[in-house]
Amino acid sequence: MANTTPLTLHLLALGLLASVTSASLAQGPSFGIKGGLNLSNLYSTEVDENNMRAGFNVGVFGRTNIETPIGLQVELLYSTKGNTTNYSAFNGLIDQEVDFALNYLELPLMASLRLADGEFELQAGGYVGYLLGSSVSTSGDLGSSSDELSKDKFNSMDVGLVGGAVFNAGALQIGARYAYGLSPIADSNEADFLLGDAKNSCVQVFVGFALTN
Repeated sequence: MANTTPLTLHLLALGLLASVTSASLAQGPSFGIKGGLNLSNLYSTEVDENNMRAGFNVGVFGRTNIETPIGLQVELLYSTKGNTTNYSAFNGLIDQEVDFALNYLELPLMASLRLADGEFELQAGGYVGYLLGSSVSTSGDLGSSSDELSKDKFNSMDVGLVGGAVFNAGALQIGARYAYGLSPIADSNEADFLLGDAKNSCVQVFVGFALTN
């Protein structure tokens, strides 16, 4: 058998190292950006679909290799919630709309059950949110106004459950989920008088794009 020179051994070693590194990177976690639509509401015993408020979510995400059957996805999002209420008085002669907005920095963490070689995912987990601000605006027959509300009147933390489904097409991720809040929003007598034990409820539709593989 012919002798293998040191140069040949070095080249083989470098080639093997490059192959292993490339495979590791291909199978590693990915990170990206995402954003979408929020359809939020408040609930106590049940959700009134007529009071749904349109908002948005935007942020970043990280996920484990989508080719594995079980994985994790974690996100950091700016997410707007709240609800919209329409008031009518004097047999419809006066109509007024009140928009109640809550803005959160949220951290969802979900386990993923991946099907069809990672093209489809079922996700479930929880989230924790920190209240960044709140406001109320009105419009209608009685005029329009907009005011910032003191955060001290509301719970600074929101904790809840989240679940949904995701479709993956390469770097593109399209999904929908439902977030079910467990923490009462009110944290003062004034807020409790208006909201009682109401909690957040939110449907999210989103699109994400992985920047790394």
